[in-house]
This record gives sequence, C-alpha cells and structure tokens, in this order.
Amino acid sequence: MAATDEGRLRWRCRRGMKELDILLARYMDERFCAAPPQEQEAFRRLLEIQDPVIYAYCLGSERPPEHLAVLIERITAHPSAGR
Repeated sequence: MAATDEGRLRWRCRRGMKELDILLARYMDERFCAAPPQEQEAFRRLLEIQDPVIYAYCLGSERPPEHLAVLIERITAHPSAGR
C-alpha cells in the first residue's frame, strides 16, 4: 500500500470516540498490512459505517453483518500476551 493511501486510511480511523480510535488504530498497526485483501476491503467498508454502530458491533450489543463478523473479532481481540 502506498504511504499516502495508508495515511488516508489512518486518518479515517480517527473517529469521534476515543475507544474506537484506540481499537481501529491498533488494528491498523498490528494486523492491517498482513491481512488478506478481502479483510482489508472489509476494514475500508467498516470505516464507512457510523461510529455508534461500529461501537455496538465491538461491544457485542449489535451483531455485525456476516461479512464484517471476523473483522470485528480481530479488531476487538486482546493483544497477545508478552507484548
């Protein structure tokens, strides 16, 4: 991914909610570049969704659509021990 594309995507991770900022930035830092293209595209689509809906998906109070379910699991996964 080109640096400008990554920069734009990181900017889109900056939301109006601190909790989402942390979760989305961590996903970008730890998983995005190594993720398969379909997961990267799902992440881009997720960023089009309004903050309260993403937050509800992450909290588990709302079930995400099937094409986003695995991505939400990865975003909300706790960092591995030893980090």
